Amino acid sequence: MILSSVLQAVGLFVATNIDDIIVLSLFFARGAGQQGTTSRILVGQYLGFAGILGASVLVALGAGAFLPPEVIPYFGLIPLGLGLWAAWQAWRRRRDDDDDAKVQGKKVAAWTVAGVTFANGGDNIGVYVPVFLNIGPAAVIAYCLVFLALVAGLVGLAKFITTRRPIAELLERGEHILFPIVLIGLGIFILVSGGAFGL
Repeated sequence: MILSSVLQAVGLFVATNIDDIIVLSLFFARGAGQQGTTSRILVGQYLGFAGILGASVLVALGAGAFLPPEVIPYFGLIPLGLGLWAAWQAWRRRRDDDDDAKVQGKKVAAWTVAGVTFANGGDNIGVYVPVFLNIGPAAVIAYCLVFLALVAGLVGLAKFITTRRPIAELLERGEHILFPIVLIGLGIFILVSGGAFGL
């Protein structure tokens, strides 16, 4: 019974978080060479995912007034805004030929990772709530503990992928373009798929 619940939780986590590997890999590429990048990304991912779990549990407990389902698509404004800001910064630095700056990367803030993680979690909330409604409180706690344990593995996998030489070279050359494109695309996808602004 316990093993079955753990395996179900692992499957649910993988299915709802596989897309985070791309975003986390771009965060690692962005922060390449900066001391503390891994810990800031890890903290940000945990904060954002804790927000996702908290919202899911609240909604499942009937506290939908705190987070009405109609509000979730508007979280797409977070990655959209961050992506537009990153694009603006890249455009302003387009003539910067300082190779040392490119090697050192940029500092990645934990709050940025947390915001993008939470905004990208609308689909997670939509999946977790019905699951939490159909299992007992002890199973909900077990699922949450398994999810939180797997967050570190997700971050580790993204770091592993990013540090493979061909991938690292590709991301180093194109990170300043890929990072804003992925965030803007993610924001638009969340807004449109959720029907925000009548889209």
